[in-house]
Amino acid sequence: MPLEGKTIVTTGAASGIGKETAAELKRQGAFVIAVDRQAVEDADDWRETDLADPASIRRLVDGLPTGIDGIANIAGLPPSAPAADVIKVNLRGLQMFTQATIPKLADHASIVNIASSAGNGWPDSVDQIKEFESVGWDEIESFTERHHMDEGGRSYFFSKEALIVWTMQNRWTWIDRGIRMNAVSPGPIDTPILGDFIDTLGPRAQSSINATERVGRPDDIAPVVAFLMSDAAKWFRGANLTPDGGLTSQLLLQRHGLD
Repeated sequence: MPLEGKTIVTTGAASGIGKETAAELKRQGAFVIAVDRQAVEDADDWRETDLADPASIRRLVDGLPTGIDGIANIAGLPPSAPAADVIKVNLRGLQMFTQATIPKLADHASIVNIASSAGNGWPDSVDQIKEFESVGWDEIESFTERHHMDEGGRSYFFSKEALIVWTMQNRWTWIDRGIRMNAVSPGPIDTPILGDFIDTLGPRAQSSINATERVGRPDDIAPVVAFLMSDAAKWFRGANLTPDGGLTSQLLLQRHGLD
């Protein structure tokens, strides 16, 4: 099995993409440490954690074993959640957890961040992304207010834009240890929060769904994460894989008038 003997930490493992990914990683032989606020009964180990709380993140990291072979950063909040909470969980908490866990990773470990097709507009948000790099935990609320991130699901879009950029920025950060970081950007996925997206984003969400032949499923995404965890993906660095039914291709063609 491709992941036999590997230990992989999977956040957001109680539902949706995280749950299916944890199951897929186990099917491929990995020992899965599940991280979620809700209990995860079918994982090898479960660590209750709130990624919006720095103290909870520190407790998680302190309790993790050494020699971890992978991190699947999948936990996330939808755009209907308070903007500051979305940024904390989807971006800053993810960053804090990942950076704090680096000393506990094995050499040649793999980090996979679940971004989104919602992050494709990152080139138009470079100034905000640069500004956020110096924003402290206690300043996140004011940052979201200053940029009106409670409007139109902006907090979610920004969190994914910045995550894609952060993934690319760290393509070589730990190259001396062979640790790699990549992203996966799904299109609309049939999870418990899909209805939330449609209600919050309205026509924008519906147009994304209409651009593909069907709504995606968690089992469309989990094997992609598992691939990036495997040794077969050892030369991927800073990549952003897009299992989205062709949505990203359509958006890029539209942006440049080639559709």
